[in-house]
Amino acid sequence: MKKIEMAKIPLHVFPGDFRWGTATAAYQIEGAHNEDGRGSSIWDVFSETPGKVLNGDTGKVAVDHYHRFKDDVQMMQELGIHHYRLSLAWPRLFPDGKGALNEKGADFYHRLIDELLNHDIQPAVTLYHWDLPQALQEAGGWQNRDTTYHFQVFAESAFKLYGDRVKSWITHNEPWCSAYLGHYTGIHAPGIQDSQAALKAAHHILYSHGLAVEAGRQLVPDAKIGITLNLNPIYPETPGSKDEISVNLHDVVSNRWFLDPVFKGEYPAELVQIFGELPKELKEEDMKTISHPIDFLGVNYYSYAVIRYDELEKVMLGRHVTPTDRITDMGWPVNAKGLRDLLLRLQHEYQPKAIMVTENGAAYPDVVENGKVNDKERIDYVSEHIEAIGESIEQGVNVKGYYLWSLMDNYEWQFGYSKRFGIVYVDYRTLDRIPKASAQWYSHLINDFEDIKKQ
Repeated sequence: MKKIEMAKIPLHVFPGDFRWGTATAAYQIEGAHNEDGRGSSIWDVFSETPGKVLNGDTGKVAVDHYHRFKDDVQMMQELGIHHYRLSLAWPRLFPDGKGALNEKGADFYHRLIDELLNHDIQPAVTLYHWDLPQALQEAGGWQNRDTTYHFQVFAESAFKLYGDRVKSWITHNEPWCSAYLGHYTGIHAPGIQDSQAALKAAHHILYSHGLAVEAGRQLVPDAKIGITLNLNPIYPETPGSKDEISVNLHDVVSNRWFLDPVFKGEYPAELVQIFGELPKELKEEDMKTISHPIDFLGVNYYSYAVIRYDELEKVMLGRHVTPTDRITDMGWPVNAKGLRDLLLRLQHEYQPKAIMVTENGAAYPDVVENGKVNDKERIDYVSEHIEAIGESIEQGVNVKGYYLWSLMDNYEWQFGYSKRFGIVYVDYRTLDRIPKASAQWYSHLINDFEDIKKQ
C-alpha cells in the first residue's frame, strides 16, 4: 500500500504509552434489540415514537454488530487498531434495569471482550451510553433517585463480570446530552422538556457516577476509572463586548455544569440564574461522592461555539453565530484550535490526573465509487485535531489517548442513519463494511507511531 503523508502531526511528542483507538456505542451498532432476553431501552421507545427520529429509523438492527462482532474485531486488527472503546447495554444485562442478571446478555460481552483480547485489542468499557432500561424510565428514570442505586448494582455487576480483563472504565458518556437534550430540549430520549427535570437528571447521573467510581475502586483496584464529558470552548463574536456575558452563561451550561461538580464538588452559582431555583434533589451531601477522585477525564470534542449577545434570548442572553467556511455534515464548524484551547483550559483550571480524548471525528456525506470511499475531508479533520492534541501535549497537557469516532457508520440518534461518522463505510442494505480512505490513513498513523516508539 502506498505510503500516506502524515501532514504536520508531531508523533514524536506523544507519550510512548499513548492509546490510538476507535469508539462505538451499544445502541448505535449492536441491533438484536429483542434477542437473548434483552429488555427495551428508552431509545427503543423514543425511536419508535412518530416524529422523533429522522425517517422513523430505529436501532433494532443498527449495523448488526451483535451477530457480526467477530468479523468487526478482525477488521480492527487488520487496520492495526489496538484500543477500542465500547459500551455495555444496560437492558441487555438487566432487562428491567434491576433484578436478576440476564446470563445470555452477560455472555455476549464475555465473548466480545475475549475476542478483542485475542486480537491484541484492549477494551475500554463505558457503562452508560444513554440506553436506560425503559422499565426504570416508567418509574421516573433519572429523575428518580432510586435509579442511581440500580445503576450502582449494574456497575458492580459489570466490574465483577469483566474487571479481570477490562482495566479501563468510563462511568457515563456525555451526561449533558442525557440531561439537557433528554430532559430540557427533549430532542433525545426520553423526550422531556422541563428545566427542573434536567437538573434532577443531571444530578442523579453525576451521583450514580460517584457511586460507580467507589464500587470500581473496591472491585477492580487496578483499574483506571473516569467519566466522559462532551465539552466545547465558547468564544465571543466580539471580544471585550457584551458577548462575554452570554459566553459565560453558555459556558456554565455546556461545560461547567458537569466539570465543576466532578472536580470541585460544587455546582456553578449561575445555574440558578439560568434555570431558576435548584430542586431539593440536589443534595449537598452528595457532592463528596460526585467528586470522588477519578483517574482520567474523557473528553468528547467535535466543534466549538461563537456567541453573540442577544437580550431577547432570555435564558442565556445570546445566540450561536455559526461560521460558514468549513462545515461538517452535522452543520458543525471545523476548528481544531478549539480542541487545543479546551485541553489547555482543562489542565489549567481542573488539573485532571490524565485526559483521554474519548471521541473526536466528523460526519460527511460519504459515497462509494468503484468500491472505495475517498473521505479526504475526514482525514483533514482528524489530522488537524490530532495535531492540536500534540500541541497541547507540548504545552504540558497530560493527554494519554485518542479514540476516533467512529469505527464504522452507525445509528446517529435523532438523525437515524442519515449521518456517517465512521472510518468504515456501512452499506445499510447489505450491512457490508468498506474501510474508507480515512481508515487506511489512521492505520498508517498508528504504524508510524509504533515505528517511532521502537527507535
